[in-house]
Amino acid sequence: MFLKLQETEQANAVWECLEHVTDPELDEPVTDMGFIERISVDPQQKRVEVEFRLPTYWCSPNFAFLMAFDIRSAVSTLPWVNHVNVTLNDHCFADRVNDGVNGNHEFSDVFADYCDGENLDAVRLKFLEKAFIRRQETVLLGLEAKGYSGADIVNMTLETLDAVHFTGCEEAKQKPRYRSLLVSRGLATGLHDPAFVTWEGDRLTIDGLRGYLATLRGVRINMEFSGALCRGLQSTRYKEVEIGKDGPTLIDFILHRVPPKGAGGKSGVTT
Repeated sequence: MFLKLQETEQANAVWECLEHVTDPELDEPVTDMGFIERISVDPQQKRVEVEFRLPTYWCSPNFAFLMAFDIRSAVSTLPWVNHVNVTLNDHCFADRVNDGVNGNHEFSDVFADYCDGENLDAVRLKFLEKAFIRRQETVLLGLEAKGYSGADIVNMTLETLDAVHFTGCEEAKQKPRYRSLLVSRGLATGLHDPAFVTWEGDRLTIDGLRGYLATLRGVRINMEFSGALCRGLQSTRYKEVEIGKDGPTLIDFILHRVPPKGAGGKSGVTT
């Protein structure tokens, strides 16, 4: 019984790692999107296997490779894990992705005939910019809704932003995510640095704020459309059950069934 409980706790730890892996195009966790199909934990071998699948058979291979790579990297950070194997199912490039990621091969080598020499870092950077834009727009609109003026916003420091309390779920969710990306990219390094700059590091201006927000809006609408399309294609393709907002429970692990939180699809966990 103790061993079973330990295995369940480890499976839960894997799931928590996967909650930090995002679909690079949509900036949404792969768990929320319903992409995780199965988690298998072998405590004696210190081995974890993760299977995932995407909404269509032909989803872009760079998206698939990036997600598989990030899944493997995230789970590998667990101190009790010695080996992680990631399997992409039901995809036209599944064999290439699986062999490449699990064999530690470079994206540019695996997809040399498709990526025109582009490496994984370049691919990731493109999607990070979109994520930055989406997160930033949510925070900016949240500040406007709270009554902050254009001058307040463009002159706001990171310290001032930290003190803002959002009551809206989306704004509260995206504020720390935006801050994390802002700092990790070196766009703000101290509490007195501007809280809002462009992806290139330029300060926002009062006169340019409305036009800048319009540009952000265009990117966000495109991402939301892609997200809605992905969810629609996925629900049509797999036609599986939804579960509650609290995610997998102990009984799900005992029954070897862990569906993704808040989205159609199913997952299994075996230990």
